[in-house]
Amino acid sequence: QVQLVESGGGLVQAGVSLRLSCAASVRTFNSYAMGWFRQAPGKERECVAAISRNGGSSYYADSVKGRFTISRDAKNTVDLQMNSLKPEDTAVYYCAAAPIRGSDGYYIEGHYYDYWGQGTQVTVSS
Repeated sequence: QVQLVESGGGLVQAGVSLRLSCAASVRTFNSYAMGWFRQAPGKERECVAAISRNGGSSYYADSVKGRFTISRDAKNTVDLQMNSLKPEDTAVYYCAAAPIRGSDGYYIEGHYYDYWGQGTQVTVSS
């Protein structure tokens, strides 16, 4: 069983930065690819960033590329640094974990992720 707890959301103005953190309660953190997803009202959930279990490869949605950075460390934490925030970044952000073996890859599709956090609200005002 994996428990994920997100933190760091809030209400900010456009242009500023925010850092989301996800703490994973799991013994074998490096057995999981990690992802950050978001869902805005009336929109489908989307993967904004994903990182492989060893941190060697990562993915970014086009809408956040160059502004967001995903990282993970040996303390069972995966972070999402969000710079130059825009009103369209407003959403509930979720951390997710997907078991993966063998390759140092990641997943973009949500159905590969077995564990989800409770979500943290990010609101960006113009």
